[in-house]
Amino acid sequence: MRGMNRPASWKSSLVLTLAALACGACGDSASGGGVSLGAEQKGIATFYDANGGGNCSFEPGGDLMVAAMNQAQYDNSAVCGECVDIVGPKGTVRVRIVDQCPDCDKGHLDLSREAFDKVAEAKDGRVDITWTPVSCDVAGPVEYHFKDGSNPWWTAIQVRNHRLPIKKLEWRRDGDWKALERQSYNYFVFEGIGEGRFQLRVTASDGQQLVDSVEKVLDDDTVDGAEQFAPQK
Repeated sequence: MRGMNRPASWKSSLVLTLAALACGACGDSASGGGVSLGAEQKGIATFYDANGGGNCSFEPGGDLMVAAMNQAQYDNSAVCGECVDIVGPKGTVRVRIVDQCPDCDKGHLDLSREAFDKVAEAKDGRVDITWTPVSCDVAGPVEYHFKDGSNPWWTAIQVRNHRLPIKKLEWRRDGDWKALERQSYNYFVFEGIGEGRFQLRVTASDGQQLVDSVEKVLDDDTVDGAEQFAPQK
């Protein structure tokens, strides 16, 4: 990709642009999860050796209550980071979507072994389930992760730690907002952001928007935003 080999000399600093608004959802305790974001769906569940990483480009490790979404509903990474409540023959579990299952039909979720154990017996291998997309339990504000190699001439940004699925990411320095192109590996990419402070505007699946001002960025760095999305009950 053009510009990937240029040295990155930016320093990271995030400036709050909505400081006048209270951040009631940004405490140390995870909250806000479980609000339905769509209709209940029927499907099947299988399991795989998940490590927390995958097509969504999240870092491996951490909470392994995760799943891979079927190809039909992966939607070019739009479901990455979304949470899903699953009901199976044995019980229930909430998982976070971190990967894509290219061989799975619509409605099929491929769960981590740990998550599958909550809803069915491993010996069953493949079971009927119902599942519903819901808001995630998270603590603190959204995060912006700048991909390794990001610099003033090529920038890839991933939104992390979000309660709601991410619909769009835009940027501007002066003038109108410009959309960053979403990639299937869950980064938003733009060439030519340049140097100096710029703004980011992230839009959730329900239309809520957050605006943050980023002064400078280091490649492979993560900076906090000002606020968190509030699920609409």
